[in-house]
Amino acid sequence: MYVPATPAQPAVALAPVGIVSAAPPMLARPVHTGLRVRDAQLNVLEGHSSTITGTLRPGLPGKVVMLQRLGNHGWKTMTRTLTGVRGRFRLRYLPRQTGSALVRLRFAGDARDLAARRFLGRLNVYRLAGASWYGGGGQTACGASLTSSTLGVANKTLPCGTLVTLRYAGHTVRVPVIDRGPYVEGREFDLTEATKQALGFGDTGQVWSTN
Repeated sequence: MYVPATPAQPAVALAPVGIVSAAPPMLARPVHTGLRVRDAQLNVLEGHSSTITGTLRPGLPGKVVMLQRLGNHGWKTMTRTLTGVRGRFRLRYLPRQTGSALVRLRFAGDARDLAARRFLGRLNVYRLAGASWYGGGGQTACGASLTSSTLGVANKTLPCGTLVTLRYAGHTVRVPVIDRGPYVEGREFDLTEATKQALGFGDTGQVWSTN
């Protein structure tokens, strides 16, 4: 009986076991951005500018960096700038009034990217105010107990409990109004003994005040 010949199959070269015949494609490494702050002037007298300098890593030029403050309706942009060579930036903000607010930097990138935000702290804009100090004990006009460790100030007009940020000789405290006074011309605040010590304040003089 005649049996037709079977056509020969083409030979297939098999790679040896354990050897990959082709390298997988290289995946691009993700670029991570971040805000690095070199200097931040967050305590300024009224009429003077606050300046923040830094770098947008990894050296991205031509990008928007914003300075924002936290208000009653969320974060609000106060000023912005473009990054320059190697991602460097310099923000300059001239406050319109005294006060204290939490501030941050914001890079106009992915809103979900936490690295695109950098919390700075509290921006304090001060004016000069005459001050003295007082001690003793008992009850204050605002109902607080006055001791040598009580932090606070006396003021003639600010509502009781108002938080006041004071700065003197490079020291800063944020304390409430707990009493009334002083009743000496040219003085706006009477510091408690503990507040005086925290600031390194003398007997009388001028302090920086946000109120």
